[in-house]
Amino acid sequence: MTGLVKIAPSILAADFARLGEEVAAMTAAGCDYLHLDVMDGHYVPNLTMGPMVVAACRPHTPKPLDVHLMIAPVEPLVADFVKAGADIVSFHPEASDNPARTIAAIKKLGARAGLVLKPETPESVLKPFLADIDLVLQMTVEPGFGGQTYLPDSPRKIARVRALLSSAASDAELEVDGGITPETARISAAAGASVLVAGTSSFANGPQAYAANIAKLRAGARQAA
Repeated sequence: MTGLVKIAPSILAADFARLGEEVAAMTAAGCDYLHLDVMDGHYVPNLTMGPMVVAACRPHTPKPLDVHLMIAPVEPLVADFVKAGADIVSFHPEASDNPARTIAAIKKLGARAGLVLKPETPESVLKPFLADIDLVLQMTVEPGFGGQTYLPDSPRKIARVRALLSSAASDAELEVDGGITPETARISAAAGASVLVAGTSSFANGPQAYAANIAKLRAGARQAA
């Protein structure tokens, strides 16, 4: 995927006291998406944000808002996030009692739909939905907390998901999230990732560094063999 990789800074690493300014600064720095991690304190142990935070970000960027729902049950809140301004809504299939129906609900509301795989979730769970999803998010850390270290088996898992998408002639984006640095950007892109979510690496050293941070992540991805 060399040369085509998108960068999606995770606002979980932003300064929430000045969130609008952070979103605008990251947009000006050249990001492709803005990633929002929604955790409910139930499906995962942490608690982060709801639709109001998505709505607060929306006026500050024209970039797609890429929302990862770590909530269960997921379907009752899908409409709230899309109405708040989400362009992409991804969820964990085990958080829905009917993933096909949840995917359809997201798309009916006009957003792109994605499925999320935890590190241990087999890629085979994607097979019934490959014709309908727009994105697969492969977690490269355990979901629930920011700042974790990239799991060493992640490249093999990314490669297997990429092979599955290719075998189905799917044009769904393959996004990875967790421990992304310029070096793991290279490794992930080489394995087949097309979107990189990065929190700490994107927001390090304040707004004056955001453009350089994104450039370093892109450079890492371009080095993919």
